[in-house]
Amino acid sequence: MTTTTTGADLAVSRAEYCVIACAEAWRGDGEVLAAAMGTVPTLGARLAKLTFEPDLLITDGEARLAADVPALGAAPAAVEGALPYRKHLELVAMGHRHVMMGASQLDRHGNQNISAIGEWSRPSRQLLGMRGAPGNTVNNPTSYWIPRHSTRVFVPGQVDVVSGVGYGRLHGPAGRFHDLRRIVTDLAVLDFGGEGHAVRLLSVHPGVTVDQVVAATGFPLVLPGDIASTRDPSAEELRLIREVLDPRGARDREVRG
Repeated sequence: MTTTTTGADLAVSRAEYCVIACAEAWRGDGEVLAAAMGTVPTLGARLAKLTFEPDLLITDGEARLAADVPALGAAPAAVEGALPYRKHLELVAMGHRHVMMGASQLDRHGNQNISAIGEWSRPSRQLLGMRGAPGNTVNNPTSYWIPRHSTRVFVPGQVDVVSGVGYGRLHGPAGRFHDLRRIVTDLAVLDFGGEGHAVRLLSVHPGVTVDQVVAATGFPLVLPGDIASTRDPSAEELRLIREVLDPRGARDREVRG
């Protein structure tokens, strides 16, 4: 496992930096549902709730709102309420949810593909299908988690199929709730703050260079003059990740060092 030593002399894995970056995506959200897809985003949402975003709503991964914050894979000790599918969809439609999804392809303006690779009429590879991506991106804040930052995901030109809707495709009332927030990868943190909502590099994780991120991205990134390093976790945040939320170390199986 590749580690980096912080200023506080704490050895932090790449996966733990990714958890911190995912947690930061929900900062300031308040009482919204954190819909996290993947091990690291789930840990990030739960860490945010335990620290700087206590009003965040989290689920047990099925149909219940958790009143406490369980470890990964454990059932909550207390349940706040039921969240059947129809109620979950109401939260989506009302914008009371911030989802962090994956992506098989993303382009420079945030169009996402999880449906198929190749021509729509005869794809070379069938993926998940549209799933909830169109409704997510049109109705509620959306961020992305990419555990393998590469040109296969961050593609030049356009994605093969638009599943999640990026900037520039919605006009008038259809786009009034459109809100793409962050992209967290195993290399960096990005957003859509460039001109015309182009993807912008915000920070690189310790041990990663800007050149590495640029080389792993298939389109030109917007590069600010001062690119930060992803923030270090505090000692308490590390304790929560390692001892409370993920004592079995599932995070290191999702993110390679």
